[in-house]
Amino acid sequence: MHRLTRSAPLALVPLLALAAPAAAQTACADMGTAAPEGVTIVEAAEVAAGDELPVAACRLRGVMAERTGADGRPYALRFELNLPTDWSGRFLHQFNGGNDGAVVPALGDGTGVPTGDSALARGFAVVSSDAGHQGDANPEAGLAGSNIFGAEFEARRMYGYGAVAALHPVALALTEAHYGRVPDYVYGYGRSNGGRHAMIAAERMPEAFDGLLVGYPGFNLPRAAIQHAWDVQSTLAVGDTLQSAFSREELSTVAGAIVAACDGLDGLEDGFVANPMACQNSFDPESVACTDGQNSQCIAPEKMDALIRMHAGPSNSAGEALYTSWPWDTGIGSGDWRFWKLESAIPPWENQPLIAVMGAGSLAQVFTTPPTMVAGDPASLQQFLTEFDFDADAARVTATSEDFPESAVEVMTPPDMDEPTLEAFQQAGGKMIVFHGTSDPVFSFRDTTDWFDRLAANNPDAGEVAVLYPVPGMPHGQGGTSADEFDLLSELVDWVENGAAPERVAATVRADNEEAPEALRGATRPLCLYPAEAAYQGGDEMSADSFACE
Repeated sequence: MHRLTRSAPLALVPLLALAAPAAAQTACADMGTAAPEGVTIVEAAEVAAGDELPVAACRLRGVMAERTGADGRPYALRFELNLPTDWSGRFLHQFNGGNDGAVVPALGDGTGVPTGDSALARGFAVVSSDAGHQGDANPEAGLAGSNIFGAEFEARRMYGYGAVAALHPVALALTEAHYGRVPDYVYGYGRSNGGRHAMIAAERMPEAFDGLLVGYPGFNLPRAAIQHAWDVQSTLAVGDTLQSAFSREELSTVAGAIVAACDGLDGLEDGFVANPMACQNSFDPESVACTDGQNSQCIAPEKMDALIRMHAGPSNSAGEALYTSWPWDTGIGSGDWRFWKLESAIPPWENQPLIAVMGAGSLAQVFTTPPTMVAGDPASLQQFLTEFDFDADAARVTATSEDFPESAVEVMTPPDMDEPTLEAFQQAGGKMIVFHGTSDPVFSFRDTTDWFDRLAANNPDAGEVAVLYPVPGMPHGQGGTSADEFDLLSELVDWVENGAAPERVAATVRADNEEAPEALRGATRPLCLYPAEAAYQGGDEMSADSFACE
């Protein structure tokens, strides 16, 4: 168990204010008096179980680290801390996704935690923050407003790693003040950008967490953003617009070809590709390109070439990889894949996909140095990506300047990302569970497996500190032809508190997942520890118990 009483890397509150043990329990209404120096509690309210929170709790909302930035704009770190009446003795730091910029309700729920069974509902105290900036603070900047904070270095660094380091000891101090004792166990949980926060915390704050649950992490965020420009340029080479370049039917044809090539690799043909890693050797993307006289169950050769280029990942003129490659997976036919790369249903975005709007603004203003201030209309944001130079501009993710003494990669990735060991986290007794959908369209599953392979090569006891669960067919969160409802928070708690090392986990194909084969909805399938994959052993085809991990 961890009690973080030392100063954080960006200590924004005095150490002495955090180190003194609470003498007695502090009532919810009086929690404002328990706040460390420099922290203001703007709301302290007893909330009954109901629509707002799943259980009765003391909800604190606070502000800290208030300052005027180098850009003349006001900044602060805002947070919500929910302290349940029936406390389990556990604490969870909820790391949020996207550009942050909003205080998401502190519940500890989402993919990897079963629906309706959040950490807060289980009695965890849960904290959430906006990572030090407000995404809606610059409406005049249009769609680029949510990431304009990246033009101010301290705000960029807070987003990168400083906010977690600053808030964590404050939230623990408030938790201790309310309950009159420190938590028994301290956890962290995040997905996407939140998974990145968790992986950075393991490196920069190795003694702060007993366990970290890491979902489809954007740990290589600046380089992954280069893929946005690569995708847009590849797509516009075969279509007048991003939306029209690939029809839903064309992408369904590709997904169907992957199923045809790989469905039976697990020993059962059920419309579900359970062996996505083995599938890479069984599926030939060239086979989907139409040949002379063929006009069905195929797509135009130039379009298939564009998809092959996208899956290969970005490179510069010297052929050097700028990010990583992507596995072929059935999720290419999912709505999530289309939403990220080709088309949204959001009128203010002019139906542009996420990478061409929010992704473009982030690459321009947060992930490169110096930042490029872009206009916030969809056309200007797309133009930034179409003009992105993979020689000159890609190098800016590792560039520094007088105003930006740390590069975007230094600020936003784990310090030992290229040669991970998790040595300090392991020595502190920490445990990490990582899970990642094999068809994630924004952070390559292959980047995560490459990281895990490097960890295993560098640390012969890597399995004692971290494990990885691939989720076949799942895109960026729930969806796709996948069993995407599973409970990895319980696995993490059991590992941390009882020493029970993670094993295979049963995952459910949700009944309301319309992208999954109808006959499989409600079925369970095993999530296997990487690099194992599922193998059908006979018996009930709807049950995970009929599969082994091999």
